[in-house]
Amino acid sequence: MPINRNHELSTPAALPQASSRQPKVIQWQVVMPKHILEDLILASETYNQLLDVISYFQNRDLLFRQWGLAERFASQAGLAVNLHGPPGTGKTLAAHAIISALEMSMICVDYAEIESKYVGETSKNISALFKTAQEQGAAIFFDEADALLSKRVTNMTSATDVSVNQTRSVLLNLLNNYQGVIIFATNFVQNFDAAFLRRIKYHVHFQLPDVELREKLWQMYIPWQMPCHVDFAQLAAKYDNISGSDIASAVFTAAVQAARFQDRLIPQSRFEQAIGNIIQVKKANADSEITVRKRFLTEEQAKAEFKLLAKEEIEK
Repeated sequence: MPINRNHELSTPAALPQASSRQPKVIQWQVVMPKHILEDLILASETYNQLLDVISYFQNRDLLFRQWGLAERFASQAGLAVNLHGPPGTGKTLAAHAIISALEMSMICVDYAEIESKYVGETSKNISALFKTAQEQGAAIFFDEADALLSKRVTNMTSATDVSVNQTRSVLLNLLNNYQGVIIFATNFVQNFDAAFLRRIKYHVHFQLPDVELREKLWQMYIPWQMPCHVDFAQLAAKYDNISGSDIASAVFTAAVQAARFQDRLIPQSRFEQAIGNIIQVKKANADSEITVRKRFLTEEQAKAEFKLLAKEEIEK
């Protein structure tokens, strides 16, 4: 059910008062997980790590009270998990499956939902999120978590850097004391701040499927109702370095094309053409050069930009 939270917005000293601006309202959507463990096709090592994660939370009374771990690990009664690996390898599905196995509801959070251009407001949004999850007994799932858990700024050159570090500090404190379930998913674990890595109990690596798993994925994503002639083993052996998401996209694309040409029996060549195009796009993306430019602001420049943002908000 949707939950509304109104947040008071603190106005930095450098900003003009904007009484007409309404406080930001975030609607935390509490939902039920969409996937279960049986939906996952993963390497056995990865799958067993997920079972350990589930067992940890299900057996907290045994571990902490009966076996006495509370004497040494009293602050670790909560569950923080990081699912990391290449895109399309099943991290989001696994997050839903873990929460489903724990018989919990969940709040799916995108960093864009909690990020604010106003200094200090992002930290308030995060604190309110944790409070809502605790009140509702819901797990928190952060997708693309590297945006939130990235390294803190050591050479601060602007008010924005101060705000980023403040947000990281607030989240670290929340992780220290939170007793619920938090799952992070990322394609870029190398961007995580080391302090977050230490506070997350489980780090589960997801990898691209091997030939055996690729065959199972082709079989899963091609519905039995679809009239086609496909050698699954051949497809799996011929196209490697692809993810489950790539296979799903290829099946959908091939089906749409077959419908356009009104195929009575979809040939394997349609699936091969579709997955070949996906591989080609991925290769082009990997070969492209990306230039990242950083812009450093003085305190005066930051104040000027904040004033401009406030003016734009007032004029809305």
